Amino acid sequence: MTETPNAPERDDEPIVETEAIPEPEGDTELIVTDYAIGQDNVAPSYMLQFDFHQKVFTISALGIVAFTILTLAFQNQVEPVFTGMRDWLTGNLGWFFLIAGNIFVLLCLFLIVSPLGKIRLGGPDATPDYGYVGWFSMLFAAGMGIGLMFYGVSEPLSHYTAALGGVTLDEAGARTDWAPLGGAVGDPAEAARLGMAATIFHWGLHPWAIYAVVALALALFSYNKGLPLTLRSTFYPIFGERIWGWPGHIIDIMAIFATIFGLATSLGIGAQQAAAGLDYLFGFGQSDSRLIILIVFITILAIVSIVRGLEGGVKLLSQVNMFLALALLIFVVALGPTASIFTGFFTNLVAYGEYLPALANPFGRDDTNFAAGWTAFYWAWWISWSPFVGMFIARVSRGRTVREFLIAVLIVPSLFSVIWMTAMGGTAIGQVVNDGFTGVQSAALELQLFEMLAQFPLASFSSLIGIILVVVFFVTSSDSGSLVIDTIAAGGKTNAPVVQRVFWATFEGLVAIALLLGGGLAALQAMAVSTGLPFTLVLLAACYSIVRGLMNEPR
Repeated sequence: MTETPNAPERDDEPIVETEAIPEPEGDTELIVTDYAIGQDNVAPSYMLQFDFHQKVFTISALGIVAFTILTLAFQNQVEPVFTGMRDWLTGNLGWFFLIAGNIFVLLCLFLIVSPLGKIRLGGPDATPDYGYVGWFSMLFAAGMGIGLMFYGVSEPLSHYTAALGGVTLDEAGARTDWAPLGGAVGDPAEAARLGMAATIFHWGLHPWAIYAVVALALALFSYNKGLPLTLRSTFYPIFGERIWGWPGHIIDIMAIFATIFGLATSLGIGAQQAAAGLDYLFGFGQSDSRLIILIVFITILAIVSIVRGLEGGVKLLSQVNMFLALALLIFVVALGPTASIFTGFFTNLVAYGEYLPALANPFGRDDTNFAAGWTAFYWAWWISWSPFVGMFIARVSRGRTVREFLIAVLIVPSLFSVIWMTAMGGTAIGQVVNDGFTGVQSAALELQLFEMLAQFPLASFSSLIGIILVVVFFVTSSDSGSLVIDTIAAGGKTNAPVVQRVFWATFEGLVAIALLLGGGLAALQAMAVSTGLPFTLVLLAACYSIVRGLMNEPR
């Protein structure tokens, strides 16, 4: 008998391997499956080595490329389409986003107080990978972002101004104002309380409950059930082995679309604010060509960060970000109305608790501009960001009990958001109410942070710090987001070739450019809402999977 020679190894043969996800420690309800991470991948080599899930990557990449080309080719024609799409979705389905957000909060609160909260992520014998200080610091880092820089001054001030102006009606009796709830006409103190309560509502428990649901689902089914750290794994209780087929492919594709458009929204907003700040300080200009130059430059910085790797790239920049953000916060607290900021932190929390039931109510609202234009957009934006932030939180939370995990994820970032909004927004409102300074109030949204800082000593220096923060947030968001998107597109692999992350980072920038040219802020908001809507259904189904998965765990 002659020995059959080994077949030559194909260049496009993927490497099937077990990723470095720790085994559960102690007695857990493992899910036994024959699926191996990377088994559906292809690894073609076209001068550069690739390794991606054939169906998920191909459909997602072609869809993003096609969207970018068509939007750039028909940018004048698509602007009314984007605006109409945003207005229809938020106006007609705003109630759906509000109900979903309430479900996520109620689920988290239920799990905190229920016996299921005792279950430990990673198994009953698992120990945390990070101490409390390090863990809280990373949750703090996850809570920071371009959004806090853009809306930290502008949102509280916008709600205050609208609330103070009160309710206005058109000839048909419909409200035309943007005041939250019924406003507070002629009462500056109550308008400030309502404005801060509405802002905290958008940056507090609800968004972090959204992130917590995704993070808990990923952590539970990876660390306790032994499945890959991908979104499709969370749906094993619903689809069983079919999650490795088209049901799972669709979930992952939806996650990629939601994440890339959520990131593009943040990157576009960040570019507008950075350009406004540079123009304010140095006369940079804010034309479309300037925005494109800025996005291209920052995207190149993100690619450099990707190539440098985790230690020399995003981790280092995240530490710089945390330092600069805390420095700017301390600067405003120390040189601003210090006593008012400290007391405002507590009074704003009380106002938030007082107004929360009304703000979270999805039915019978007549403040449709606020509920649709602000809240529904925010919930869709947070949902589109949830795969990115959720996977980051899951990665650093192994060894925590469900109760400990949810309390920390909901409370720590929410409290920091309250501190930030109180310091930035409260100071701006104080400048209007106490000092009679209306420069911030009359400035464009992207300029309001810099107008507020202009009333401080060292205004140019603090504004420059603000610009650097926006740029570095852009870089770290693009780098980290590209890692998450590529993990999904690579079939759950966390060590796919760097060139694939470069591809996603490049198209995050290109999508941001396409949306800015094809409708500006309205286009950015439209795509966050339209991709957030179907992914909301995914997260609602994930709530069922979480409860079912936890109930099967030994307690």
